[in-house]
Amino acid sequence: MVLDVWKDLKRKKFAPVYLLYGTEAFLINETKQLLLQHALTEEETDFNFSQYDLEETPIETALEDVETLPFIGERRLVFMQNPFFLTAEKPKQKVEHNLKKLEQYIADPAPYSIVVLTAPYEKLDERKKITKELKRKAVTVEAKKLGDNELKVWIRERAAASMVQIDEDAIALLLELAGTNLMLLTNEIDKMALYVDNEKRIDVAIVEKLVAKSLEQNVFTLVDEVLQKNVKGAISIFHELLRQNEEPIKILGLIASQVRLMYQVKEMARQGYSQQKIAGALRVHPYRVKLAQEKTGRFHESELLSIINELAEADYKMKTGQADKALTLELLLLKIR
Repeated sequence: MVLDVWKDLKRKKFAPVYLLYGTEAFLINETKQLLLQHALTEEETDFNFSQYDLEETPIETALEDVETLPFIGERRLVFMQNPFFLTAEKPKQKVEHNLKKLEQYIADPAPYSIVVLTAPYEKLDERKKITKELKRKAVTVEAKKLGDNELKVWIRERAAASMVQIDEDAIALLLELAGTNLMLLTNEIDKMALYVDNEKRIDVAIVEKLVAKSLEQNVFTLVDEVLQKNVKGAISIFHELLRQNEEPIKILGLIASQVRLMYQVKEMARQGYSQQKIAGALRVHPYRVKLAQEKTGRFHESELLSIINELAEADYKMKTGQADKALTLELLLLKIR
């Protein structure tokens, strides 16, 4: 688990080879930053840190650097990005790699170097020998969306890194308001940590005071008001979004996406799928699935399908210029009762 690897890095417990792969860029970048922060001093970074793009540079060239003794200090740190040879994808540019050299290196790595391969791909080709060897011998971090519990642990630890404590109900409200984007959550936690510098504790009141709702969360609340037949509440949120200069077509798209997600979650849950399996199949964060399940329990699939059809019709009218965009969406919200 990525959080365990981060703990080791902060304790200066390093492995000779790391493989970071997945599409959650924040987790990959955070891991790299921790390595830079804890493996080398600022002075050592100038001499003993380097990075290579393997879509442009052969692996054997990068390994020559890895096997060079550090100039000062006790270790070298080398980042190797875009190792496309670990996937079934075709490279953008034709670069020949001597993968035998890499196999030999990971079998007997230099004791004074840390190699970090960062693969921003959803999947690796598990059939390839080099992929198997790396996953067997390197410390592997899969940068995927954190599950509900992992996300809460991450928030607690992120707050602790800023020397503050965050209450459990404050964590729940933070997720409800800001969503699950790790970069956005980091900014919000850091902001609140500065605000509570003396008290060292973030509670619900602080979250309510300082955390602004994301556009997606505002739309989620708007959809919730629609489903509860609270037209006045839905219109109020819609007008606020317009005041923030949000495009009606963008708002409509997010509403449609949210209602569609609710319908899919409801149907898959009816078929016996777990939250985790639904999240994997729909490629959304498990926390979004959890919230969708909580909201759709009172509604029949036919109600959600009817709203989806109404949204599709409004989308067509807006994109073909048949009606004013803001007025079309407002009339739709008034119509859904």
